[in-house]
Amino acid sequence: MENPNNPRISFYGAVRTVTGSNFLLQNKSGTEKILIDCGFFQEGKSGERKNHDPFPYTPSSIQALFVTHAHIDHLGRIPKLVRDGFRGKIYSTAPTKELGHVMLLDSMRVLQKNAEQSKTEALYNEHDVLTAMGLWEAIPYHSEVVVGEEFRAVFKDAGHILGSAMVEFTHQGKKIVFTGDLGNSPAPLLRDTETITDADYLIMEAVYGDRNHEEKSERKSKLEDVIEDTISRGGVLMIPAFSVERTQDLLFELNELVEHNRIPKVPVFLDSPLAIKVTEIYKRNEEYFNKDTTHEIRTGDDIFNFPMLKFTPDSRDSMAIKDVKNPKIIMAGSGMSNGGRILHHERNYLPDPKSTLLLVGYQAAGTLGRALEEGAKEVTIKGEKIPVRARVVVIEGYSAHKDGDALFKFVENTADSVKKVFLVHGEPKSLLFFAQKLRDYLGVNAVVPEEGAQIELG
Repeated sequence: MENPNNPRISFYGAVRTVTGSNFLLQNKSGTEKILIDCGFFQEGKSGERKNHDPFPYTPSSIQALFVTHAHIDHLGRIPKLVRDGFRGKIYSTAPTKELGHVMLLDSMRVLQKNAEQSKTEALYNEHDVLTAMGLWEAIPYHSEVVVGEEFRAVFKDAGHILGSAMVEFTHQGKKIVFTGDLGNSPAPLLRDTETITDADYLIMEAVYGDRNHEEKSERKSKLEDVIEDTISRGGVLMIPAFSVERTQDLLFELNELVEHNRIPKVPVFLDSPLAIKVTEIYKRNEEYFNKDTTHEIRTGDDIFNFPMLKFTPDSRDSMAIKDVKNPKIIMAGSGMSNGGRILHHERNYLPDPKSTLLLVGYQAAGTLGRALEEGAKEVTIKGEKIPVRARVVVIEGYSAHKDGDALFKFVENTADSVKKVFLVHGEPKSLLFFAQKLRDYLGVNAVVPEEGAQIELG
């Protein structure tokens, strides 16, 4: 029997794909509407086109937007939402707000550059970003937010990146949890993902629902081996790294390897203006780190600095990296090689059989990173055909996402209460596999919604 008070969820992004996170939660009458995330689609040209499409709802009708974390596939379209009429409240943790500001300004510059080249209008401008920041309110973990008359919300630590959160809504005694991205706990820097034990409905990611990562110790050993091998051959180690979390994790572990003389001392370049700004934000927010990391900092260790590390925010310094004698290590964005300074280095060093490209994060379909991961022998960079003779190595243990077993455990903790699990933010193969696993082993009603689906929670 249909309950006249049941809320509805509409699935408008990160549905059978890994980007474009965007969900609409509303009461039965539609008088209270809440968005969870409003991110970029990043699957090549098709993703770019979708970012320009009108929203499937009226932005001015939305009372509130909750942002789970500061990755661009979760917040990249917020200024467009504002440009199209949204004037509600934006809620996130304080680090997500701070990171979101620099991420959106960086995105805006890329969009404007692309628009100039294609002689089209940019998706948004600085005014839209600043308007969005004026609507944005920072909320601590576990502090309740009241939205309208029917919804209450709290943020819980997702352990994914600095300030990342799950959003737990309460509606007439029922708990609806949007996980955002769930962290690969235990992580080098951050606290573990909080345990959920009493959810009635879960809307959760399952990027790695069909596979597991290496053990943490194996991950660090592989990093050490890749560095030593590349240095011994006199090559360049290129690491396309996401500016938020992945870069800081790698700096932290490189710091330990250098301090303990586990790897030879060679020049290490952090060649990403955005990653440099983000690292400074991390330094200002150490209260969000786990106890071990906080202890290291308080005993005097600068965890993001070590001998021969050089930050290169200026483009001239970036270009000059080529003149530095090999071997060397270069970390640069973007993490999927779909833009940023890493393209310049890949063009220089992918043809070199002494060099190595190290992939430490998820590579979405349609990106250059995915093509390289799948063994492409030739790629096109800025219109130029580049042979791939460098070694390509993948270390999945540096993923900031939970793997299949950890995702299963996360659901198992709330299996006694959960009525339905909606799996999002993953490729179809991963989502469908994980849904079947939950049904078979936990007896949980797990489904993989279609894009645009509007589902009543009853």
